[in-house]
Amino acid sequence: MKTIDIFGYSFSAIRLRKLRAALTTLGVIIGIAAIVALLSITQGLQATITNSLQQGLATNTLIVTPGASALGSATSGGGSFGARDGGGNGGSFGLGGSSSSGSGFNLYVNYTDQIDSLSPDIVSSFAVIQRPGFVETNNFNNTVTIYGVDFSKYSQQYSKTFIAASGTIPLSPSDNQIVVGSRVNDPGQNGTLLFSSNDSVGIIWTNATTIPIINETYKAQVSGVLAKVGGFGIGGPSDDGVYIPITQAESFFGTTQCDTIIVQLKSSDNATITNVSKAITDHFDGQVSVISSTAVLSLLSSIFSTVQLFLGGIAAISLLVAGIGIMNIMIVSLIERTREIGILKALGMKSRTVLTIFLGESVIIGLIGAVAGIVLGWILANVTARVLGSGVFGGGGGFKITPLLTPEVLIGALAFGVGISVIFALYPAWRASKLKPVEALRYE
Repeated sequence: MKTIDIFGYSFSAIRLRKLRAALTTLGVIIGIAAIVALLSITQGLQATITNSLQQGLATNTLIVTPGASALGSATSGGGSFGARDGGGNGGSFGLGGSSSSGSGFNLYVNYTDQIDSLSPDIVSSFAVIQRPGFVETNNFNNTVTIYGVDFSKYSQQYSKTFIAASGTIPLSPSDNQIVVGSRVNDPGQNGTLLFSSNDSVGIIWTNATTIPIINETYKAQVSGVLAKVGGFGIGGPSDDGVYIPITQAESFFGTTQCDTIIVQLKSSDNATITNVSKAITDHFDGQVSVISSTAVLSLLSSIFSTVQLFLGGIAAISLLVAGIGIMNIMIVSLIERTREIGILKALGMKSRTVLTIFLGESVIIGLIGAVAGIVLGWILANVTARVLGSGVFGGGGGFKITPLLTPEVLIGALAFGVGISVIFALYPAWRASKLKPVEALRYE
């Protein structure tokens, strides 16, 4: 019997039992849809965060923070990072600064001179002083994160993100010139601007080092508004940041302590990163953490891979349940078609042909269920991503997730759907092939 005839016979058997076949296929559809939806959303989220981080990170960058490493890394010399709310509506990853170091060790702005001399692989380094604060304009206070940076070095290191959408970024700014992120000027990300370039605004910082606590304030001129960075950033520009000259930050905050020191390297290869990280760590007797951009991205990739495996395993459980349903339906079908099988075998049909007919039915069910499940899963992923992006993440602007259906997920879903169907149909098909013609014909 030809293969096409076998599958034609199998398909005819399915059509004769439409409702039962539909319910059996539904189990496969649900299982595959769950796998595709979860993995597509997870991969889309990973791509979104990775792209956002890559915009805010430079691969030839090291970030030095006070405190011994909590996260060992062969390529980064160790380091730890955690989420810090910058105070604005946009999300940004912050790095633990001097205020969070429990070792008593602090970084200072002039340590950049020491770091620059440690290795010929270091291009330059610059300090960042970071404090939560407010921007006051037209009787409206917008919560922001204030960063004191060297404008010239900062714009050189983050040339793709520290760029002005309006106004200019002064490389040698006066003390009252500032640059602000897009969300500072447009908190709702809806086109409602609070001010324009060259406008005067008030910069406010709550000084908790004095008793009573007082609000330190100075008037500044907005030199430029950054283009939208989006998503998350580590060390680099953010949409909720206000950037002031490092000398003004020292005076305004009354300190020469810095939260981080950004180190620009000549190369982003692992050997350079490892050697420079070790040199910096050894120079400060292990009292600093040195974090590389590549290590952060590698860590995130590892985390997302684990999450994908976990979610895929959960979704696969529903597909295993569907497989048990397939086995049950096939056994019921075997009982109902015992006389039919007996007639076929009495007419000379071989046992392997009977086995192939039953397996053919399972392949058809699995294939239809997998294809329908992929389509349904993709629809669910896009609907879910749109709901999440409408404002669950990231305040007013939302956090846009674009689901990704990779070839690996597509092929894997098809193979898994058909494979589960065939595996759970093996026993009923084997039983059908072993029926003896005489006993099958006598079956009532």
